[in-house]
Amino acid sequence: MPSLAAAKSRLAYIDWMRGLACVLMFQTHCYDSWLGGAARQSRFFMYSQLGGTFPAPLFLFLAGISFALVTNKLMQKRLPPGQIARTTIRRGAEIFAFGLLFRVQEYVIAWGWAPKSDLLRVDILNTIGLSMMLMGAMCWLVLSWNMWGQPPAAVRPGAARMLSLQEPGLRERSEPKGREAPRDFALVLTAATTALAIALVTPMLWTVWRPRWLPWPLESYINGVHNLGAPQPWLFPIFPWTAFAFAGLAVGFILQSEWARSREATIFFSLGGAGVVLVEAARWIDARPGQLYPVYDFWHTSPNFFLIRLGMLLCILTASYAWCRWGAGQWGFSPLIQLGQASLLVYWVHIEFVYGRFSILHKHAMGIPGASLGLFIITAAMLALAYVRTRMKGSGAEVVAWLTGKVGRTQRQTASA
Repeated sequence: MPSLAAAKSRLAYIDWMRGLACVLMFQTHCYDSWLGGAARQSRFFMYSQLGGTFPAPLFLFLAGISFALVTNKLMQKRLPPGQIARTTIRRGAEIFAFGLLFRVQEYVIAWGWAPKSDLLRVDILNTIGLSMMLMGAMCWLVLSWNMWGQPPAAVRPGAARMLSLQEPGLRERSEPKGREAPRDFALVLTAATTALAIALVTPMLWTVWRPRWLPWPLESYINGVHNLGAPQPWLFPIFPWTAFAFAGLAVGFILQSEWARSREATIFFSLGGAGVVLVEAARWIDARPGQLYPVYDFWHTSPNFFLIRLGMLLCILTASYAWCRWGAGQWGFSPLIQLGQASLLVYWVHIEFVYGRFSILHKHAMGIPGASLGLFIITAAMLALAYVRTRMKGSGAEVVAWLTGKVGRTQRQTASA
């Protein structure tokens, strides 16, 4: 039990970072929706929206890290690459379906003034789901290349699965030594290369390489063109946003490697140092007089801006790890961890009370004090919702079990034993 508690403590930084993303998202959306007049032209509003460049990268980056954790657990069970891919891609498809359902909900609630094209808007949930499916396909290709994910030749797949379920110690001894390091290296290298490739081709796919031959709903997933004739910076197409997920996938596989787990703190601080190097290197490259691309848009498509944000994500990762392991991140109740544990729900709900028909304040009509009060109310309400959600998790299954008599049967069997 102590080892389980320690593992949960070490992974708390993921929920803490998701909670941080939620708070940054709340302030960005609230001030964007409610500030009006002179307040909308203020430096305060400018900095609030600059902070809004981080929630989406944080969610995608953490989706990549979590994807690596799940994939690593499946690999430890010696499951074949195809089964690992089916499991992970199916989860990505579920998130993508949630994104489509969210768009339908928004359209129905806004019935009468929302255009039908909103049903096909490429939003953050759509991109997270697609990113997970693409990461699942990438892992399948890497694991299948040299069959690193297969059980040992002397052990049938069924027998390997039985060992994983019944005798973990035997399963570990049956795994071939020396395969994990090259496999992990291949996964990290492929994920990092994919992230960089996505960032590098984004400026061209938004301009001279635009796939205009595709119907706009499909092209929108490439560059966010929607039905407006030009890429829109407020959407979340695969290019460049999926690059953050693949970067997180590479970091996740680094953290899950045997070599890294034996020197965890050193790896985290090394990642933070690498983040600082990335930020400074990207700033230096951006300051060069010559540019690689015919059309250069720093804030929306530039690989330099991607590297700067990625570097800052690595720094946030290191700080979150330190705060949750040695700081006050888990001293009693942590609001950020609580929000992070229900991030999908609070994202889903808060949108309607900030941007939707049920907005709690008048849109584009508030000053900074009024909008800040609304932000406090939204944050407190979402924290309460997250608290209730996490406390109720699993309660439905317990009620069903009680209604069907399974609990009673289990108690009788325990008593008779």
